[in-house]
Amino acid sequence: MASNPSSSRPAVGVALVVGSCLSLPFGAAVAAQLFPALGAWGVTSLRIGLAAVLLLVFVRPRVRGWTRRQWGAAVLFGVSLAGMNGFFYAGIERVPLGPAVAIEFLGPLILAAVLTRRLLDGMWVGIALIGMALLGLDGMLGAEPLDLLGVFFILIAAGFWVFYIRMSARVGEAIPGSGGLVVGLLAASVLLLPVGIPTVAAVGASGDMSLLLLALLTAVLSSVIPYSFELAALRRLPQRVFGVLLSLEPAFATLAGWLVLGQSATPLKLLAIGLVVAASVGTALGARRDARGAEPPPFTGTIPVVPN
Repeated sequence: MASNPSSSRPAVGVALVVGSCLSLPFGAAVAAQLFPALGAWGVTSLRIGLAAVLLLVFVRPRVRGWTRRQWGAAVLFGVSLAGMNGFFYAGIERVPLGPAVAIEFLGPLILAAVLTRRLLDGMWVGIALIGMALLGLDGMLGAEPLDLLGVFFILIAAGFWVFYIRMSARVGEAIPGSGGLVVGLLAASVLLLPVGIPTVAAVGASGDMSLLLLALLTAVLSSVIPYSFELAALRRLPQRVFGVLLSLEPAFATLAGWLVLGQSATPLKLLAIGLVVAASVGTALGARRDARGAEPPPFTGTIPVVPN
């Protein structure tokens, strides 16, 4: 049985989320270099497939004896992975990485707002929302306006991100270890197979091993590390805390876009990033104070429903 996400020490959970937020955008920046050769959906398929194979080799999940509930949670987790990653990569093919992550963060931000019950938590969500608005304003007022189709793809990815958080929490509660993650990645690979087969064929026909190496690096940075960290973090943190802590990701995405892709950061964008970082720090400190207080009631395994 997975541990109660509220009763474990939150400092470890916070560190895991920070590690995930640092790894993901650098993986996306590497993936963007593959788009001209393989396309956004092709890169998504290759990355998810490679990540599934890597984890299958190292984890070797014991699925014998799984219940229907466990299988269902793992497969739905895979659906969330396929949709979130595919539409996000289709978006960053058209929109710079920093603003793209900021727009996608609207998903977990809305989830955090829905699950918030305290005034202080609501304040941090509000500060993060202001930061997101400033990033959007910067994207509209900048020298290059944001591509509307790209923004549409990212908004779809934001919806799948909410689904991912929900299903990741359910998998963490229902399935011990990393078996749920492995099966979820395998399910996502099957869903992406129609776009994956031409991509693998293109890599094989080109004979360019650098494409495969970049795809492997993308799989490690964008799938193996962050999803393993987030699954472990959701066993230690409430979903509302996890959702707001993810607001660190636009900051790291801007850094990755600057270092890897040469994308600039304006003063307005830096101010926005400062606000979302402040919201993350405030939420993390609040989680630590909660842990030092009274022991919360036992986790029932019930996942709150987020309205569409």
